[in-house]
Amino acid sequence: MVPTPIADYAVLGDGRTAALVSRTGSVDWLCLPHFDSQACFAALLGAPEHGRWLLTVRDATRITRRYQDDSFVLETTYETPTGTAVVVDAMPLADDRADLVRTLQVLSGTVTVEHEWVVRFGYGKIEPWVNRVRDPHGIPAIRAIAGPDALLLRGDPLPRAEDHRHRDVFELGEGPPLEFGLTWTASWDPVPARLPIGERLEATRIRWAQWARASDYEGPYRDAVVRSLLVLRLLTDARTGGIIAAPTTSLPEDFGGERNWDYRFVWLRDAALTLEALLEHGYRAEATDWRDWLLRAVAGDASDLQVMYGTDGRRELPEVELDHLPGYAGSRPVRVGNAAVDQIQLDVLGEVMTALHLARSCGLEDTPDTWALQRLLVDDLTRTWHHADRGIWEVRGEPRHFTHSKIMAWAAVDRAVRAVEEHGLTGPVERWRRVREEIHADVLEHGYDAELGTFVQYYGGTNTDAALLQMVQVGFLPPDDERFLGTLAAIRAELEVEEGLVHRYLPGETDDGLEGDEHPFLACSFWLADALARCGDVDGATRVLDRLTGLRNDLGLLSEEYDVHGERMAGNFPQALSHLALVRAVHSHDLAVERERRAARRAPVRS
Repeated sequence: MVPTPIADYAVLGDGRTAALVSRTGSVDWLCLPHFDSQACFAALLGAPEHGRWLLTVRDATRITRRYQDDSFVLETTYETPTGTAVVVDAMPLADDRADLVRTLQVLSGTVTVEHEWVVRFGYGKIEPWVNRVRDPHGIPAIRAIAGPDALLLRGDPLPRAEDHRHRDVFELGEGPPLEFGLTWTASWDPVPARLPIGERLEATRIRWAQWARASDYEGPYRDAVVRSLLVLRLLTDARTGGIIAAPTTSLPEDFGGERNWDYRFVWLRDAALTLEALLEHGYRAEATDWRDWLLRAVAGDASDLQVMYGTDGRRELPEVELDHLPGYAGSRPVRVGNAAVDQIQLDVLGEVMTALHLARSCGLEDTPDTWALQRLLVDDLTRTWHHADRGIWEVRGEPRHFTHSKIMAWAAVDRAVRAVEEHGLTGPVERWRRVREEIHADVLEHGYDAELGTFVQYYGGTNTDAALLQMVQVGFLPPDDERFLGTLAAIRAELEVEEGLVHRYLPGETDDGLEGDEHPFLACSFWLADALARCGDVDGATRVLDRLTGLRNDLGLLSEEYDVHGERMAGNFPQALSHLALVRAVHSHDLAVERERRAARRAPVRS
């Protein structure tokens, strides 16, 4: 069975979880009620029998779709030889319910509607007990129950039981829209009342659009930036402030291979970088929420800092393989949980301290608790920065002294020093200054190869790493430093497969503990555009940005990686790191354009 291309999916979300809907109207992935709950629709990683909700129009000769305004209300138009119909999908906001609602209306002629509802709890493994019920208003519904979970489907007409699923095929002509609603409840809770679908769709559209309008960006990449900001908001847990890396698990980095990971958790690194992207566009409330989440999640001994947490701050995220699922495109194993939770990754605090420093510079005041926490974390890092670690790419081979990790450790201590110098906070600044200089000197001595003219991936190595592009983002070296320019050239020569498309590293030259290869990493590719802009190569940055933003699907969404030869997206989707890197690269690009304009205005006019 040929899987649906990753780019053919749309994402819906309600601030607590997310659904993936295919171009042909199949909800193939949905975890309820939270991002990291067990999926009730898992066809994304298997087949329809692993759970899906299909509402589609047969025999379509043309399918087009869009998000209404700047929202996640999805509108899909089906054109057939006999008629045209529109399906509207959304996960309503602000009702304190876990719902997915869908409407279908014929605009002209008649169409053939296909409706299929296959519920399988436990990531496609558990077939529920299903019966017909009535809600408190007497409206007929189908209810599926297994263990702690219950799903309720309401609508008219409801599909009929057929071979362990519910199906219906019928002709429909012009008229008012059909309305269907899916509601999750705990299995012991009573059947909830039906809420008006049309009103909820409109209210959800308005709320998303209002949030998007808080950004006043109107530059040349406006659509890409605003959609990316919306994705980052969609991946933020509205209850806790935790920001997940992606709403999916095990979409492969290597089709048919084992590089399949669960990204439905809060990586401190990714979340901190997301925070910076949001802050640069004025979203201070989100910064406050995430800072408060951080304080709760990492409370305790500074040496117990983890690289990731659950959205509620929990620390136990055991990695388990689901043998009953065949995986997307046969990519196995399918994993839930993530063993990287137990890794040491020394770069993480650098991203966190950099984001909190930006928040402080944007006017977000520290509380006594937040600065006390930062002091403890930095003090612990001053004792451990010289250790080997697993690095930003979470290698499962032997720990090494990764150059990027040391650079980000420098950034963490640097931001602590600047908090004292620029914002009047208290701390052992003289000791921090000494450690900062010690780390800087260590990186220049061991992380830079003068013969190769480039920084290397790890001390003693000979290959480079695209993560080293971040050194100018955090100010470790100025962008015109010859050592950085040499590194930029080495990264392009070694890791760039087409203009703008960059591998994060060479798997064959890096002991990452895994078999197989992978594809260009989109965040690294945007970091290249960012670096070119900072170096003053505006034309080069523009070319790379144009190439990368052109890879977005028709709804403006990006995955983790891009398969150049197969011309398809790869990895989990949509990916926060890709979208936040886009936002930040555009920010650097636009600043570089403005610098060029100012320089041109200052240049003397020749007669």
